[in-house]
Amino acid sequence: MNSERGSVELSNVTKRYGDVVAVDSLNLEIKPGEFLSLLGPSGCGKTTTLRMLAGFEQPDEGFVRISGEYVQGVPPYKRDVNTVFQHYALFPHMSVAENVAYGLRQKGVVKSEISSKVIEALDMVQMSKLANRRPRQLSGGQQQRVAVARALVNRPSILLLDEPLGALDRKLREEMQIELKLLQSRLGITFIFVTHDQEEAMSMSDRIAIMLDGHVEQLGDPETVYERPTSAFVAGFVGRNNFGRARQQAMVQLGKMAPCSWLLVLKKMFRPGSQHLPQCAPNASIFLQPNQPKVRIRSKQKSPECRTLVMFCNMS
Repeated sequence: MNSERGSVELSNVTKRYGDVVAVDSLNLEIKPGEFLSLLGPSGCGKTTTLRMLAGFEQPDEGFVRISGEYVQGVPPYKRDVNTVFQHYALFPHMSVAENVAYGLRQKGVVKSEISSKVIEALDMVQMSKLANRRPRQLSGGQQQRVAVARALVNRPSILLLDEPLGALDRKLREEMQIELKLLQSRLGITFIFVTHDQEEAMSMSDRIAIMLDGHVEQLGDPETVYERPTSAFVAGFVGRNNFGRARQQAMVQLGKMAPCSWLLVLKKMFRPGSQHLPQCAPNASIFLQPNQPKVRIRSKQKSPECRTLVMFCNMS
């Protein structure tokens, strides 16, 4: 058995569209059986990265390995990956069961085996009772389950999910987040999940790759990314942090009663309980998370106490 099955490696991968660099010297390794989210704003390169893994796009530079094999030039249907798209792409003239069976038929799987595999896949997503319905007779959540079943019926080593929950309402989206995570844990398949929704990524992922301008700005587990952001962009994008900018040299002091987690000043980390922190120079950025109830900004002039549930103002 291939111990690397389900692993992914992108090495110095660059993708250009004319003068636009969509992915810029991207390096990323994903472990077998991992749930990894590519998180970032529109235009950051996350979907382009997913499309290169699927084989819909080819990198201009660098290489991609899937399950230990180089896949440069390998077409999508020959890769050990399947993709779930945001709009599902179900065939409207086929039943649920026929949609799920389609890929098996294309591969020439015998009829008796197709039937058993389809039933198994629909059971995984709790849709076996609706096997004879057409897509138009299903809710959005049910259609999403069918799309997942169709992608999993061949038991790929990697499942690529391109914002598959984006068309669902909030309540259903939260329910499907739980279902997808439980399904991934049960099957042990590598999930690579593209989203711009921070809560979605935080609730499901083993690790999150936060992307900006075609590269990974920070890679880590959800707690680390939230508690220890490595850049101003990550701190502002992931958390509901309060933001301020020093207009002159200032001292930052955490309130004695503050059950705070971390404070980011000049990209340096300070542990809970720190009272007197190094000076922050003019124009330095200060980020505080909402669970930090009180800080004091000291400068040459008298400064008020600032509640961190609001943005900083009048820091000079």
